[in-house]
Amino acid sequence: MLRRAPQVCLVDELAHTNASGSRHRRRWQDVEQLLDAGIDVISTVNVQHLESLNDAVAGITGVRQRETVPDEVVRAADQVELVDMSPEALRRRLAHGNVYPAERVDAALSNYFRPGNLSALRELALLWVADRVDEHLEHYRDEQRIEQTWATRERVLVALTGGPEQEVLLRRGARIAARGAGGKLFAVKVIPDSGLRDSPAESLAAARELTHELGGEMHVVTGSDVARSILDFARGINASQIVIGASRRSAWQSLLSQGWASRWCAARATSTC
Repeated sequence: MLRRAPQVCLVDELAHTNASGSRHRRRWQDVEQLLDAGIDVISTVNVQHLESLNDAVAGITGVRQRETVPDEVVRAADQVELVDMSPEALRRRLAHGNVYPAERVDAALSNYFRPGNLSALRELALLWVADRVDEHLEHYRDEQRIEQTWATRERVLVALTGGPEQEVLLRRGARIAARGAGGKLFAVKVIPDSGLRDSPAESLAAARELTHELGGEMHVVTGSDVARSILDFARGINASQIVIGASRRSAWQSLLSQGWASRWCAARATSTC
């Protein structure tokens, strides 16, 4: 193949193992050599063969895939196209003998290719591709220096207060993120530039643990202006909503000046206060 030097090469089943005696053990390694030689490659891969999804697929189907392909190999492609087929359509193809020989069809339909398994695998594929779209969007926004957020998947940012109410805020943020498929929870704590912390270390540790339990990411940033630091971080992750808590200041303090949360809610209609 390398001697023939074609412009394009079709390589099926990217994750599969090659026959004994082949130059490379895995097919995706063949593809890397073809690309290094300047040959464009078109290949196929099933979602269950992506390395990062191996545990999730095993939990869904009860079968652990022995042949996987590193995610970075697939993500490095110039273009990833999702062939989205409903579970019913795929099961019809199986029943008609388009995938497996007739003697294997009944076993396949009643085991690995059950409707529930196929629906879950389809959702995994959609979420994986959506992650790659987000990566491209963030790269483009950085290149073009675009500061405003774009409405892609739901990304909810919880501004941590350091007080006991932050648990309520985190759970509320998680519920908002869970309303749409692929929603993501983030939490941020702003610490003054002086390094003086307004919340004890155990409070931050508890917030981090709860954030991880809720499937989110927690970050700590420094800044002299809390509201501005939160806004900058929200833009950086393309947050679609920001959850903040009401001020715990006294009535006298509220009369003298507005807290950052009040100023934020007055100016930001997209925040959840």
